[in-house]
Amino acid sequence: MRTLFFILLLLFPSSCAVGAQTIQERLGERTYLLHLPPGYREKAALPLMFCLHGGGGTARGIERSTGFSKLADREGFLVVYPDGADRHWNDGREDGPGQGHDDVDFIRRLLDHLKASYPIDPGRVYATGPSNGGMMSQRLGAELSDRFVAIAPVIGGISEPVARAFHPARPVSVLILQGTADPWVPYVGGDVEVRPGVSRGRIIATEKAVSLWVTHNGCKPQPVSQSLPDTDPSDGCNAELRRYPDGREGTEVILVRLLGAGHTWPGGSQYLPEGMIGKVCRDLDGASYIWSFFKSHSR
Repeated sequence: MRTLFFILLLLFPSSCAVGAQTIQERLGERTYLLHLPPGYREKAALPLMFCLHGGGGTARGIERSTGFSKLADREGFLVVYPDGADRHWNDGREDGPGQGHDDVDFIRRLLDHLKASYPIDPGRVYATGPSNGGMMSQRLGAELSDRFVAIAPVIGGISEPVARAFHPARPVSVLILQGTADPWVPYVGGDVEVRPGVSRGRIIATEKAVSLWVTHNGCKPQPVSQSLPDTDPSDGCNAELRRYPDGREGTEVILVRLLGAGHTWPGGSQYLPEGMIGKVCRDLDGASYIWSFFKSHSR
């Protein structure tokens, strides 16, 4: 009888608890990674986070560098890492490298596909990403506000075309993490330049983007400000938080000014020389900070 039990266990593994998985799948001509936390099949509905890579990046690369999958295993949420067409996203910039692809429609279709296939709570769907992925997160918040409850762009502003057409259908909670010394995506707005003198389109100033979201959400116009603990004095950076609370449908807008930080993920690696991209702020862990924000917002 014991032998028969083990044979059945091997033949029908779906009857047992499922461990964490990261799988690569395809939707039409596009690919994506999906991370499923342990025991996801036993849950009625779980949060879903879209994590969008930066320009020139990949789904696999952003999964490794952010640490969201390990966090998802502990916290119990799904993470999808889509691949941009030609490694870029069409975030709305007129001279951006992602032009020619309807990425808003791709993300919409991917979300519908995942909701039909996995236990996803439609009231807890979020988007984040760095650089080009952060800019795309801003566009998703503006154009798919009926689908995304909250967004957390990192070193990624709002393109001028998206700002001109800015009219989200619903309020969206927003967390913006931006280095004040970012040489590629300037805090004060203007040309996005990876190489000096070569524009990759234009973005509005970080604080103007904050103002757009604060006004749209109906948040209090005067922020509650505080300095975050300088946990790593050697990094040459500090972090300052500005919180705009009490928006419609329970929304809020938070700006984390990474004072002295460059085009880098908070708590991440110095992936290129400091002279090219600036400093890394190590006073907070980007993934943990973003998830703490997301899990406090639902519909």
